[in-house]
Amino acid sequence: MLKAATDRYQDLRDAVRGLCAQFPDEYHRKLDEQRAYPEAFVDALTKAGWLAAMIPSEYGGAGLGLAEASVIMEEINGSGGNSGACHGQMYNMATLLRHGSAEQKRRFLPKIASGEWRLQSMGVTEPGTGTDTTNIRTTAVKKGDHYVVNGQKVWISRVQHSDWMILLARTTPIAEVAKKSEGMSIFMVDLRVAAKSGMTVRPIANMVNHETNELFFDNLEIPAENLIGHEGQGFRYILDGLNAERTLIAAECIGDGYWFIDRVTRYAGQRVVFGRPIGQNQGVQFPIAESYIEVEAANLMRWRACELFDAREPCGAQANMAKYLAAKASWEAANACIQFHGGYGFAHEYDIERKFRETRLYQVAPISTNLILSYVAEHVLGLPRSF
Repeated sequence: MLKAATDRYQDLRDAVRGLCAQFPDEYHRKLDEQRAYPEAFVDALTKAGWLAAMIPSEYGGAGLGLAEASVIMEEINGSGGNSGACHGQMYNMATLLRHGSAEQKRRFLPKIASGEWRLQSMGVTEPGTGTDTTNIRTTAVKKGDHYVVNGQKVWISRVQHSDWMILLARTTPIAEVAKKSEGMSIFMVDLRVAAKSGMTVRPIANMVNHETNELFFDNLEIPAENLIGHEGQGFRYILDGLNAERTLIAAECIGDGYWFIDRVTRYAGQRVVFGRPIGQNQGVQFPIAESYIEVEAANLMRWRACELFDAREPCGAQANMAKYLAAKASWEAANACIQFHGGYGFAHEYDIERKFRETRLYQVAPISTNLILSYVAEHVLGLPRSF
C-alpha cells in the first residue's frame, strides 16, 4: 500500500495488513466472480477482534474509538479487500453503544464481541422515501408486550449474514408529531426469528458484490424489550450511527484511493510506450498527482470527524464532508488508474475493474453527493432549505 509513513496507529495498521495479506487479490477476485460472501475473511477479522474494536472492554471488545475503527476499514480497502462485507458491525454499534440500556448492552455486546452474533444490518431506507428518512412509512404499533411492524425497506445489506438488525420504524403517525423527525423508534430485530414469522427477504442483484436486499414486513412482532432508548426518539439516536457510517465510508474510500494511486504509480513507472515510461509524461503525472493531493486532503477531514465523534461532540458536518471528499478523491483515483492501465485496467486479473466498481458506489451511498451539498448549504452556510 502506498501510504507507509509511521503514524500513531502504525502498530494497528501493521496488524490489520498482516491479516489482510492472508487474503490476497485472488481471494477477493474469486468471490467477486461468484458473487459470494467473504465468510473466511470476516471470520478471521472477528476472531482477531477487529470487528469488536468499538465495543468496551468490559463487554469483551477492544474499547477503541471511531478513529481506530476507521484505520481498520481503511487498511482492509487499501489491501485490496472490500470493507462493505463487514463495516456494518462497526457503525451499527454506535446506536446500541450510545443509546441502549445497561441490560441491552449486557445482553448483546458480549455475544457480538465474541462473534457468536453478528450485527451487520440497519433497516432505514424505503422505496418511496429514499434518503427522506422522516417520511418513512414502516410502522411499529405497540400491543401489550410487543410491537407489530408493517412496511417495507430497500437496499438493506448483509441480512443473510447477520443475526440482528437495527430497524427504524414510525411509532407515532407523522400527522400527530410536532416535528417530523419525532415519532420514530429504533428496534433490535432478531433476523433468525423474523425470517420465519413476518419478514420476507428479496435479494437485489447489483453492479458490485455487495449483498443487499428488499425487506417486507407483514405483522412482524418485536418484543418491547428490544426498543432502544425512548419511544419516538429513534431518529435522533440513529444519527450517531449515520455519522459513524459516513466517517468509516470515508476511511474506506481513502484506502481505495491509496490502492489505486499505488497501482497506477507503479504501472506508469514501468510501462514503456514510444521508448519512454508513460509516467514521464505530464499528461499521466498530473491526474495521478492531483488524485493523491485530494486523498490526502480527504484524510485530514476524516481525522477531524473521528476526533469530534470520539469526543461526543456534534460532527454531522465533518462526517458528511469527509465522506464527500473521500468518495470524490477515490473515484478520481480510480479513473486515473483504469485510464492509464488502458485495456489491462478492464482485465479481471488486474483487480482494477473490481475496485473501480466498488468505489463508484460511494458517490451514491450511503448518502449521495448532492444531499451532502444540500446539508452543508443549509446547516453550515445557513442558506434556505431547498427541499
